[in-house]
Amino acid sequence: MDHRGFLASLSPAQCRALTETSDARGLAQLAVHLGAIGLLGGLMVARVPFWPVLMLPQGILLVFLFTLLHEASHATPFRSRWLNAAAAHLSGFVIGLPPRWFRYFHFAHHRFTQVPGKDPELDAPKPETWGQYLVHVSGGPVWASHVRTLIRNAAGRCEDAYVPAARRGAVRREAQVMLGLYLVLLAGSLALATPVLLFVWLIPMMLGQPFLRLYLLAEHGRCPHVADMLENSRTTLTNALVRRLAWNMPYHAEHHSYPTVPFHRLPELHRLAAAHLKVTETGYARFHARYAPEM
Repeated sequence: MDHRGFLASLSPAQCRALTETSDARGLAQLAVHLGAIGLLGGLMVARVPFWPVLMLPQGILLVFLFTLLHEASHATPFRSRWLNAAAAHLSGFVIGLPPRWFRYFHFAHHRFTQVPGKDPELDAPKPETWGQYLVHVSGGPVWASHVRTLIRNAAGRCEDAYVPAARRGAVRREAQVMLGLYLVLLAGSLALATPVLLFVWLIPMMLGQPFLRLYLLAEHGRCPHVADMLENSRTTLTNALVRRLAWNMPYHAEHHSYPTVPFHRLPELHRLAAAHLKVTETGYARFHARYAPEM
C-alpha cells in the first residue's frame, strides 16, 4: 500500500482527530524547548563552574529550533495562526533562516519529494564520499547557504522558481528586516563590550549544527526516488528525548504522507501507518553506521 492508499483507508473521524491542532499542546512543547535554552543560557551568563561545557547542549537545543520552523511552516504546532507565525519568525531568526522563504522552499520539497530537478532539497546532493560526508556534517555548507540566501533575498535577487513572483517583495523585506536586527544586536554587543551573544548563541550553534546535519540526513538519505511518501522518506525509531527535541519529526514518512497532522498527533499516525512503512531505521547511530560504510 502506498501513502495514497493508506490515507484513503482512514475514516473521516480518524482524519478529524489526527489533524486537530492545539494551542495548549504546542505551548507546552515550546515552553520546554525555550525553557531549556533559557536555563542553560542563564547558567552560562552566571558563569557557573565548567559553564563552557554547556555550550554543546545549548547549541543542540538552538539548532533544533529548525524543527519548530519546519512545523510552523505547515501551521500545525498551534491552533492560532498568530502563534504559528510568531514561532516561525522566532525560530527562523535564531537559526538564520528566513521563514517566509523557507515555507516556499519546503512546500516545493513536499510537492516534489525526491524528484530530481524539482525537489529543492536535492540541489545540495547528499554526501557520497567520506570527504563530502565530513564537510556536510561539519555544518559549514549550510551556514554559507543561509548567509547567501539572506543577502540574495535582501538585495531583491531571489529567483527561486518555488517563490511566487508576487511574493518576492515580501521575501526581500523579510531578509532586510532580519539583517537589520542582526546588525542592531552586533552594534549593541560592541557598544556594551559584551561577548554574551557569542557564547550563549553563536558559538553554541556552530557546535550544535553537526547534530542537526546528522539528524536531517536520515530523513531522505539513500531513500528511493519514487512518488510513494512511505518509501521516499525514512522514519527513524528513536527515544523519547530525541522525539521531543525534534518535535516528533523522526516520524518523517508519516509526516510526508499526511503533512497537516500536528506534531503531537504523529505518534498516533505512526501506530496506524507502521505496517505500511517501507524505509525505517532503529536509531540515528544505526542509520549512520549503515550509511557511512557504503561511501
